[in-house]
Amino acid sequence: MNPLPAFTRQLNPSPASPARRAEVLAAPGFGKYFTDHMVSIDWNAENGWHNAQVVPYGPITLDPSAIVLHYAQEVFEGLKAYRQPDGTIAAFRPRLTVNG
Repeated sequence: MNPLPAFTRQLNPSPASPARRAEVLAAPGFGKYFTDHMVSIDWNAENGWHNAQVVPYGPITLDPSAIVLHYAQEVFEGLKAYRQPDGTIAAFRPRLTVNG
């Protein structure tokens, strides 16, 4: 097994100001605010995980054939149905799962 890769850093040239950071930290919210940076790590069968980087927050490249883009697989992520002993099918709170 390959050792974990070392990270290189590329600092964001326009980080949040101390005042903005204090404002966000005063009332944080999940998925509402984001950091100045993100992690990017490549993987392939030959090298495993490699080219680990901390880079400025920004758009990501996504292959058009990525499974997440097809067949609405991510829309219903988390919705599970279970066959019951009597043969019926039960789903846990499907309306809440779909409506978020």
